[in-house]
Amino acid sequence: MIIIGITGTLGAGKGTIVEYLVREKKFIHYSVRAYLLDKIRELGMPENRDSMFRLANELRARSGPSFVTDELYKQAAVSGKNCVIESIRTPGEIASLRTKGNFYLLAVDARPDIRYQRILLRQSETDRISRETFIENEEREMNTEDPNKQNLKKCISMADFMLQNDGTKKDLVHQLQKVLDQVC
Repeated sequence: MIIIGITGTLGAGKGTIVEYLVREKKFIHYSVRAYLLDKIRELGMPENRDSMFRLANELRARSGPSFVTDELYKQAAVSGKNCVIESIRTPGEIASLRTKGNFYLLAVDARPDIRYQRILLRQSETDRISRETFIENEEREMNTEDPNKQNLKKCISMADFMLQNDGTKKDLVHQLQKVLDQVC
């Protein structure tokens, strides 16, 4: 069983990578975002990025920095199939997944102007935000000393592979295929 973790900046292309791995390589997808949204709905919280941020931090503070991805890994282990866990946001999640074996972390980034346009186009429930809010969200998730909070900068620096997604989907898939040639 191969585990690919995906980290990266907001709107960089994590979902595009996941779609390719699921459709073309038959990976099973486990989503931190979907896990959190399910919990948010159960709790009757507003379905937005602030709720996801707060809930994820609360769960990590209560149960450890890798709690959410550990829960997703348990599901993946039952299947025994290659899987992708999207969206890794804390170094503790990475450290825990590295102990499982056959884990590879991919980071994806793109220029901020491109990423903001992408989130406007996808129109998910957590992406209907102003440019200012986009920048504020990214800044608060980029760096912290608290192991239970998002630290994208550190996660990206811990990646086994870095993908730059300023071009086309085809360009991103080409980069991804080079990575898969090394790990699969």
